[in-house]
Order: sequence, then C-alpha cells, then structure tokens
Amino acid sequence: MIEQHSARPAIECRNVWKIFGDRAEEALEAVRSRGLSKEQVQDEFDCVVGVADASFHADEGEIFCIMGLSGSGKSTLVRHINRLIEPTAGEILIGDDDINALNADQLRQMRAEKIGMVFQHTALLPHRTVRENVALGMELRGVDEEKRLGIAEQKLALVQLSGWEDRLPSELSGGMQQRVGLARAMAADPAILLMDEPFSALDPLIRRQLQDQFLELSRSMKKTTLFITHDLDEAIRIGNRIAIMKDGEIVQIGTPEEIITAPANDYVAEFVKDISRLKLVFAHTVMQPLDSYRGAVPLTAEHCPVASPEADLGTLTDLAIEHDAPILVMEGQQPLGYVTRRDLLRGIKGDDGHE
Repeated sequence: MIEQHSARPAIECRNVWKIFGDRAEEALEAVRSRGLSKEQVQDEFDCVVGVADASFHADEGEIFCIMGLSGSGKSTLVRHINRLIEPTAGEILIGDDDINALNADQLRQMRAEKIGMVFQHTALLPHRTVRENVALGMELRGVDEEKRLGIAEQKLALVQLSGWEDRLPSELSGGMQQRVGLARAMAADPAILLMDEPFSALDPLIRRQLQDQFLELSRSMKKTTLFITHDLDEAIRIGNRIAIMKDGEIVQIGTPEEIITAPANDYVAEFVKDISRLKLVFAHTVMQPLDSYRGAVPLTAEHCPVASPEADLGTLTDLAIEHDAPILVMEGQQPLGYVTRRDLLRGIKGDDGHE
C-alpha cells in the first residue's frame, strides 16, 4: 500500500519487504513476478513473509499507530526503523537519512541520539537504581556522571517518579517500571520514539493512566512516535493516524474517523464494528449540504443550535436533545451544512451516507 504525502516526513518507509529464510531473495522475486501468497511462499521456498511491500510516513510530532493482531508484522516493521532488522527490499528514511546506508558508527549515533525505544518488557537492570537505569544510555555514550544523573532526575519527574530515584526496579510496580522505561527512552532527548506494545501487559486502569500520561507528554514534547499495539481501542485513543496490518501488509492508513467511517475491507470493518463512534465521528462527516434543506425552520444561528465542523457525535447529540431544530454547522461566521436528528442517528449507527 503506497501512501501519498507532500512534506518531508520525520519517518518514511518505502515499499519495505522482509522475508525470513535462506531463499528470501528468490522468494521475493517469485512474489513480485508470480503474485504468490504468504502460504505459497512458505510452501515453495520455506520462507516467511514478515512484511510485504509496506509504505507509510509519520510527520514530525505525530503519533502514528501501527495496529494488528499477533503475526501481522507490526513489530517486525517497527524494528526496521532503527535497523534492528535489515529489510529484504525497500527504503527506510529518518528525515533525509537512508538508515540502511549508514555505517556501523553512524547507525550507533542515530540510535543513541535520534531514536528512543520502549518495549513491552522494559529490561531494567535489577542491580541498578531507577536513576542509574534511566542514565544508562548516557553513561554508555560517555556523558559525565553529574550531568547524566541530573538529566535522569528531570525525566523521572516528567513521568511522575520523583522520590523513587534511589529505589531498585524490584521495588516498583509494573506500571512504574514502564514509566522508568519511558524516562530512559527520553533521556537522550530523541526526536523519535518507537513504542512496541508498551502498556499491553498492564491492568486496564493502570494502562489507561499511562496512556493519559503519555498523551500529555507527547503534546508537551512534540516527539514523533511510532506506537505499536494489537488493541484498536488503544490505537484510536492515542493515534493521530493508524495503519492496520494483516499478514505483513498494511491494509489501511487513516485517521481514527476515517478508519471507523470508511473501512477499506471486510477485515477492517470487522475490527471497527463494535467501536463507539460518539467521540470519533464529527459534524463535517454527517452534515448535509445547505442547498438540500427543505425544512420550515430557517437555517440561521438565530433559529438553530450551532456546532463547529469538528464537533463530535456526542456533542451533536447533546444539542439535539435540547433543540428540535436542525443543527447548523458553521466555521466562524460561515455556514457549511446542517445535521438533522436522522443524520445523527445514522452517524451513531454507522450509516454516514445521505439519501
């Protein structure tokens, strides 16, 4: 799947393939020339297609979620970004840098300075204090002790762990350990964060708290983030845009609203069918054009409740409860369209088309 965009993104993958096995190059040629399926590649070449022709970009400051079930290829794909995995084919760009063209020293520098990574399992050193764990990457780069420990304390304060600096990881809860991992990733002040299911092993309440904290940090620090998850609710809650993967392929990329209102195929539709649309679908999607109005009440701000194009279905529902007239959608002083109760019910149900 090829994604179109205009500006230079912070991260870009172009037609990335990863095929595991001794005959990977041969298998790739067969896939391209004969259109073999994932199962056929395994049967004929004893190779596994991990990522299939994946293209996407993430803009500076964007939270880009890659979502899929186990085996979909999402974790394999994200490990290409800092070259923990070498692609069979394709390009991975960090800004203007082709990461596959970097030599060993350049790659180490890229990983140390530009890319932080947070995994599901934080792999904290058990014999080191929380402060020392956060400062570890800076220690390996030769940053002097006073500076690195000071930075570690700053990052721990950001994740609300002040006062825990001298504890050992074993004294912390699972959620606190995840926050230490996030602080460690941010300690080098990287432009990019790679987060591979960082909250999936946590209890639902703690998970939601960490999601909230991460979103708050993301807004304040403006890091470009690739966030990997198998949970569509989490992807919708966190992501500016979402890529959905199946069998190594990206099957759809879009905003949460686009994914919900226009699923690309039956696979995506099955995922989104039980998702509440109240906070994800907006007036600009369900409104009708002004020239289609045939009602008796004048479409003016004096006679109708007014909403912005970005008002969600929940907000529109509140207005519809209080007013019998259609909702006038306005951008500043400019009327754009209107929403009736029928339009609202269609939007909540999932039928956004108009007769």
